[in-house]
Amino acid sequence: MEAIRRRISTREIAPGEKLPSIRGLARSMRVSPSTVVEAYDRLGAEGLIRSRPGSGFFVAGSLPLALSEVEPRADRAVDPFWVSRQSLDGGPEMLRPGCGWLPASWMPNAPIRRAMPALARADDALLSDYGATRGQLALRGLLARQFAIEGLEAGPEQILLTGSGTQAIDLVCRFLLQPGDAVLLDDPCYFNFQALLRAHRVKAVGVPMTPGGPDLAAFAQALEAHRPRLYVTNSAVHNPTGASLSPQAAHRVLTLAAAHDVTIVEDDIFADFEPEPSPRLAVLDGLRRVIRIGSFSKTLSASIRCGYVAARPDWIEGLIDLQVATNFGGPSPIAAGIVQGVLADGDYRKHLVNLRSRLARRRREATVSLAALGIRPWIDPRGGFTLWCRLPDGRDAADLTRRAWKEGMVLAPGNVFSLSQTVGEWMRFNVAQMADPAVLDRLRQVLFRSGN
Repeated sequence: MEAIRRRISTREIAPGEKLPSIRGLARSMRVSPSTVVEAYDRLGAEGLIRSRPGSGFFVAGSLPLALSEVEPRADRAVDPFWVSRQSLDGGPEMLRPGCGWLPASWMPNAPIRRAMPALARADDALLSDYGATRGQLALRGLLARQFAIEGLEAGPEQILLTGSGTQAIDLVCRFLLQPGDAVLLDDPCYFNFQALLRAHRVKAVGVPMTPGGPDLAAFAQALEAHRPRLYVTNSAVHNPTGASLSPQAAHRVLTLAAAHDVTIVEDDIFADFEPEPSPRLAVLDGLRRVIRIGSFSKTLSASIRCGYVAARPDWIEGLIDLQVATNFGGPSPIAAGIVQGVLADGDYRKHLVNLRSRLARRRREATVSLAALGIRPWIDPRGGFTLWCRLPDGRDAADLTRRAWKEGMVLAPGNVFSLSQTVGEWMRFNVAQMADPAVLDRLRQVLFRSGN
């Protein structure tokens, strides 16, 4: 295959020209004719050559002179899309202390591999058909049992599987919002919340975040002034700050939301990182005006896309119709089957216990290492992999991010998380991605250089 590709790319063989016969090429390369047949079949599948029955194989077209990915642009503004694209598109050599996921080596890859062979032996329908509109019943039942342990009574019929956690929020926004509506967000908050709401043409309103949840006075004022339809938040291990909701704040938020007819979307994607669960709005409310969403991308796999929505039954019915309209069915049955197999695997619980312990150690180590550079965290989170930190001497995080990118490192500056754009001296660090000593060495270089 490489020999043929090389002859095409150097134009030794022109488009439309006949390739050597199978037997002739086998003799010249001293390989079996079956090897040439396999090579020609694969090149045909790639669209490089074509078979003409009775005539042989012909070049379909020439290869580009260089096959490479388009380099991420560095000249655009450092905004939520910039950080996402640099994190996702950077090559394997790129250091990623600003990204929002764990290194691949930290994930439960052994249980995932064990779940795959069983699916390969499943009925043809699982491998070929569309997914059911609600998603796989076995996984929804498993989630319902896990919710019950928390004290949240929600049967499988109140759970809708989705293609991802982001798709879950998108469906909720499509279902409950109209262009021009107001939505409350924590300030700072997960930057893709802002990007998604912008796509829905709604008004995002920021509420300052405290170590115990949203600033309750500001929350009440925003409800009065803007009459929002939704409040979107992380109750546990808040992204980016690492804060968790206090019982007093949880009670007050629910009381205020009820008084102003506001629906709460509780993104629980970081729940499994907590050593002991903090208050959950969905549990306290019983899914009356709280919608719980989540996915398995942070603790299981970001490659196997599957999320969920848990809500009151009539809302689930409306969300199902929207998912059919936009995705024609639930998430991939194969993805849901792998997730269900891993969650039911005894080793997954051990993985979570070990992961929480490993992250606690990494948070302590990263806190000490960052402090040596004058970078100090806002709080000591109860769990998770992020530290929300203030840079020393009023350094501009966006400027530092641009400098770091040129040195092969992706950072997450504070203002990409902030609607008010008031945290320019802050930055989110992923402690798991900082295990490589090169991260701190490079950070030290760009930090001191930016101060010159």
